[in-house]
Amino acid sequence: MRQLLPFYALLGLAGLAPLWLGDYGAGLLLGMTSAAILATAWAMFSGPTRYVSLATVAFYGIGAYVVAALAESQPWPVVLLAAAGCGGLVALVVGLSTLRLAGIYFVIFSFGLAELIRQLLTWYEVNVTGTLGRYIFTEFQPRDLLWQLLVLLAVTLTLSVWIHRSRLGLALRVIGDDETVAAHAGINLARSKLTLFVISSVLISLTGAIQSPRWVYIEPSIVFNPTVSFTAVIMALLGGANRIWGPILGAVPLYLAFEFLSAHFPDHFSILLGLLFILVVFALPNGVLAALERLRLRKGAGV
Repeated sequence: MRQLLPFYALLGLAGLAPLWLGDYGAGLLLGMTSAAILATAWAMFSGPTRYVSLATVAFYGIGAYVVAALAESQPWPVVLLAAAGCGGLVALVVGLSTLRLAGIYFVIFSFGLAELIRQLLTWYEVNVTGTLGRYIFTEFQPRDLLWQLLVLLAVTLTLSVWIHRSRLGLALRVIGDDETVAAHAGINLARSKLTLFVISSVLISLTGAIQSPRWVYIEPSIVFNPTVSFTAVIMALLGGANRIWGPILGAVPLYLAFEFLSAHFPDHFSILLGLLFILVVFALPNGVLAALERLRLRKGAGV
């Protein structure tokens, strides 16, 4: 874990930044940190297994709605534990029933899961509570939420490194290469995939929970926006979903690019996002880090 010490120091400096950057700077750092967590948590499961999940926004939205329901009546640590528990429970139920799917079937189901939860919450809000959304009132300033997300990012990356070096990480990489070989090697496919899927989903749920007070008002169309899932995938793929630092390397510049595009081209943002997705998949299928490594090897070989 020594390789993470410079990263922890950098996070400490990022935590001090709001003291002189103000609320706008804290908000920008908060968004980048959230994006880095989402990309890293997505890559934690989808990177080694090669199961492309579009359910990121489902767990992100669950975390946000738990905060909306409990923030005014429960202490903040209890609210976060509830968000993590709800996200983990949904991931457990979903994983037990769907992680036997593979390829395009899993992609379609994971995308449909987010839409299903969004529609169920919309029905509940309209027909049971008589409203469409909820207000979130907390005493947290942007810098307070940033500090919490920085801690969560440190935890996420530490878990990612530990899993990558553990037997579970090795088992998942074998599963990603060939599930038949993994099964013959004695690897419990269902348990290995389910364990990491739940861990990843809990981290994503906590991200949605911590970030939700920024909106003040939420409704299903806001927190279950499919763009969250697609941007997490693009960020992880750009940096390299199979590399420890890849998702963060992809998240930071792409978040800034998304902020610029959404501010200056709001009517064309979805089109530009789709083009960027296609460009990343075709030009950098293994990520920036892999491309740089190949370039270095070619130079070393004198090609």
